[in-house]
Amino acid sequence: MTGEDTGAAAAPHAASGPPGPGPAVRTVEGDLPGTELGVCDAHDHLFLRSPRLPGQELADVDAAERQLRAFAEHGGRSLVQWTPHGMGRHSGALADLARRTGVRLVAATGLHQAQHHTGELPSDPAALFVQELTRGMRGGVCGEAPRAGLIKVAGDFHGLGRHARWTMAAAAEAHRATGAPIAVHLESGTGAAEVLDHLCGRQGVPPSGVLLGHVGRCPDPRMQRAAAASGAWLVFDGPSRTHHATDWRLFDSLAELFEHGYGDRLLMGGDTVTATARAETGVPYVARALRPRVADELGAAAARQIFEVNPQRALAVHWKG
Repeated sequence: MTGEDTGAAAAPHAASGPPGPGPAVRTVEGDLPGTELGVCDAHDHLFLRSPRLPGQELADVDAAERQLRAFAEHGGRSLVQWTPHGMGRHSGALADLARRTGVRLVAATGLHQAQHHTGELPSDPAALFVQELTRGMRGGVCGEAPRAGLIKVAGDFHGLGRHARWTMAAAAEAHRATGAPIAVHLESGTGAAEVLDHLCGRQGVPPSGVLLGHVGRCPDPRMQRAAAASGAWLVFDGPSRTHHATDWRLFDSLAELFEHGYGDRLLMGGDTVTATARAETGVPYVARALRPRVADELGAAAARQIFEVNPQRALAVHWKG
């Protein structure tokens, strides 16, 4: 790999273990009770680099700090960065940003689709994931190596290819070793059933440990209900120019899932992946616009469920290391 994700991890993270015997969210500042997350953007990016997005890199630390401060001004208290290993996640800057802004940050290990990576992929991804979840992410600076708090992997369009199955098997192994949640990029919102069959049916990961990203990009109500019924978490993220064709279905999907009793399986985030998206909406949009609209459309209790209660249940686990 290239950039900040190369080389061995820095010194092990010095923070204490989970606060008591209960589950904890692993943030870049240490393990915290889920109740400390507050209003959570459950899927976003402060930093990201991909050969598929030339000229759209998110690499400016000062810009990331401005995004977090604006997010906090609108009531945002925590953010989950799904940028995995090898995609410019700036692991060395995350803890300092969390301290400076007061926003809790959860970082990711894992691997995306092969097309988003340059250089050689790790020969033992499960070992890498475990190391970054328990000892510290590669790319730490000044001896500080914050730990990742979830594993990010990706499916393919309407299925799972060889690379997806390889990375998901590694994610499942790392989950068994650590308890970490697994966040899954669904390509164009498709393939949820295949992902759940592979991760849960074949690899033994409990559905409650799986976060399915981009489900709103394929507004199929039967698929969404089936995924929610499995016990997995459904992450609705956006909006964006790329996926605007399905943005208008968002609140119909949320309302329909609440009506069928699945409001306790829903999460929301902004998924800011490009410089253009940051300029147009960016991280603050989740707290500034999406959360108030959920409250207006579905009620204050639904907004609290999606942005506060569900994230603490989805991200807090009994860590094994």
